[in-house]
Amino acid sequence: MIKKTREQQAEETKQRIYTTALKLFESKGFNNVSVDEIVRKSKSSKGAFYGHFTSKYDIFLEKFKEIDSFYEAFVQTLSPKLKFEDKIIALFNAQMTYLKEDLGEDLMRSVYTSGLIESEENFFANSQRSLYKILNTFVQEAVSNGELPPTTNIEKTGMLISRCMRGTLYDWLSFGNDFQLNKEAELFVSIFLKGLKSNG
Repeated sequence: MIKKTREQQAEETKQRIYTTALKLFESKGFNNVSVDEIVRKSKSSKGAFYGHFTSKYDIFLEKFKEIDSFYEAFVQTLSPKLKFEDKIIALFNAQMTYLKEDLGEDLMRSVYTSGLIESEENFFANSQRSLYKILNTFVQEAVSNGELPPTTNIEKTGMLISRCMRGTLYDWLSFGNDFQLNKEAELFVSIFLKGLKSNG
């Protein structure tokens, strides 16, 4: 039997803490889960927890890094010939499907709640996220191609598009099962983009 290295053991412990915490957040809500419970359920120690994460919110940051990796990979599948609006709608649809199926409603509710209460390191507002960089690239390309006017504020427009995303997700969490996430997301962003073009 091959003996595991310290690095391998540490990574296994980190993954165990991480997956345990996400399951607890999903089932009980972020605010109702303590570090002590995560440590106990993951059969680890507080020293191990704080060796890998600075706080329980840090676990959400790890998850969002995974989500941003998904965005980066998805964008590579898009045809460079797609128009600006088609790229945005494709990204919206992929995002909504991924968040609905990979995270689910309960965990997304915890993500939004924790994002509001942890203002010191709010991943939603981090302009260096891959999502914002992707949106800014799409907007810049649209300006260069003449699909948007040259006076377009790249960063502001990218942020407004991301706000459409967050608003749609918030409504999904608010309205429940009757809310058709992908359909509503496409409708919302299509209206926004048409307004963006018509207003110049």
